[in-house]
Amino acid sequence: MKKPATVSKLTELLGWYGATAILVAYALVSTGVVSPHSWQYQLLNLTGSLGILAISLAKRAKQPAVLNIVWAAVALVALVGMAIK
Repeated sequence: MKKPATVSKLTELLGWYGATAILVAYALVSTGVVSPHSWQYQLLNLTGSLGILAISLAKRAKQPAVLNIVWAAVALVALVGMAIK
């Protein structure tokens, strides 16, 4: 049997930040406080997905890691698109 991966406090903190950032982004868009086309929304999604990616990799959880790689890529493409307009 494999020994479970140990996770540092920093990685745990990144994971909690990630979950919080994505939930805040969703709440802000859902309540009309920010637009889904705003840099704030996209930045929360990008940093949030990177936080969840960090904890997913540390815990060797492949499905959320892949999901959050794609999530980060979408947010990054959106931010780059905003920057070049």
